[in-house]
Amino acid sequence: MSTTATPRRPRFSSRRRYGAGPLHLLLLAATFCLAGYAGVRLLDGDTLGVLLWFAGSAVVHDLVLLPVYAGADRALRAALGPRRDLVVFVRVPVFLSALLLVVWFPLITRRTEQRYEAASGMSPDVYLGNWLLITGALFALSALWLLVRALRSRTGRGRRSETKGRPSALH
Repeated sequence: MSTTATPRRPRFSSRRRYGAGPLHLLLLAATFCLAGYAGVRLLDGDTLGVLLWFAGSAVVHDLVLLPVYAGADRALRAALGPRRDLVVFVRVPVFLSALLLVVWFPLITRRTEQRYEAASGMSPDVYLGNWLLITGALFALSALWLLVRALRSRTGRGRRSETKGRPSALH
C-alpha cells in the first residue's frame, strides 16, 4: 500500500468546463469586445457603403482573386516539376506581401493623398518604397530559409531517417 497522497483537484476547473485555461477565455472575451467596438465605430457613419464594400470584396475575391492566385499556384507547381516542395518558399512571401498590399493599397498607390495628408500631416510617398523593401526582405528571408534547409539536409543534420530503420527500445 502506497502512502503517497494524490493531489486534490479543484472543484471548479476551467479546463474541464471550458476546454482551455482562464487566460485563453479572457483573451477571447477581449477580442470579441474589440471586434464589437470596431464594428460599432465602422458602421457609425456610412453603413450602406460599408455593407456594399464587404459584399463587393467577397464577390471580387471569389470571382476574380481566387481564380488568379489558384492559377498562379498551379503554374508555379508545374514550373517547378518534381521539386514541388519548394512551392512553400515562394507562397509564404507572396502571401505576406499581397496581404500588406491589400491592407495598405490606398497609401501604396497614393489614392488617398489629399485626405491622408490632411488627416495625418504626413506624405504617403514612403509607402510604395517601404512595401517594396518589405517584399524584398520577405523573399530574402525565404531564400535564406531554403539555403539553411538545403545545407542541413546535405550534411545529414536535421534528418530523422537514421532512426526509422531501428526498432524502438524495449521497455
